[in-house]
Amino acid sequence: MTLYLGPVLFTLFVWWFSTGVILYLDGLPRRTFKVTLAVATALLLLALLGLYATRDDTRITGAYLAFTCGVVVWAWQEIAFLLGVVTGSRREPLPLGAQGWPRLRYAVQAVLHHELALVVLFAAVLAATWGGENLVGLWTYVILWVMRQSAKLNIFLGVRNLNEGFLPPHLAYLQTYFRRAPGNSLFPLSVLASTVVAALLWQAAFADGIADATAAGLVFAATLLSLAVLEHWFLVLPLPSERLWDWSLRSRRAPRVDAPPAVAVAPVASPPRH
Repeated sequence: MTLYLGPVLFTLFVWWFSTGVILYLDGLPRRTFKVTLAVATALLLLALLGLYATRDDTRITGAYLAFTCGVVVWAWQEIAFLLGVVTGSRREPLPLGAQGWPRLRYAVQAVLHHELALVVLFAAVLAATWGGENLVGLWTYVILWVMRQSAKLNIFLGVRNLNEGFLPPHLAYLQTYFRRAPGNSLFPLSVLASTVVAALLWQAAFADGIADATAAGLVFAATLLSLAVLEHWFLVLPLPSERLWDWSLRSRRAPRVDAPPAVAVAPVASPPRH
């Protein structure tokens, strides 16, 4: 039972704690950002080395280490984005009245550098694990990447809960690219597809005769994907999901003498459709 319960509990903790730490760090005064990014970059390099070192480690401990390294690689781009270091060429609110392709173009410009960083990090993870038997770190990064892209598209198309409270003040302009709506046509498809894949991963993890390390790796992937599906439901259900990380948002409530001027943003609501 520990074979399955261990990875589940470990994934739950890492998902909750790492998210909270990142939110806390990007809410600190801007003078701390250079140190935060420097430490995150050092951890990124160590994580890539860890993925390379464990690429042929077929023990259960290898699965744990590879999963952790995959999360650390992903955490770097989260930190770089929320600190405002790697975002996009456009750093201002969406022009009023922008709809259709212009709105999409502006939105892509606002996060283009971030998207390119995701591709570069994927290439680095792929290179670090290439030819190895332990692909848990690669699965981890791919699941986080695909599900984050799905969440971004759903927020762009329109969902009930935009989670704008997670954005630090210096990224407040990004709220104007979101759309608040009861739902969109992509949401059920994205949830259905990811739920089916998660179910298949769970089924594979409990298959007869499967090696312990392989089972642990599949549980890591299945749990992470299941949590990503849950996060998608947080976008549309009336649930106070932000309370899960309320402790991490305290850094934004403290007085900040170096805070930038407030950015005026348009109301986060569904604009008229033409």
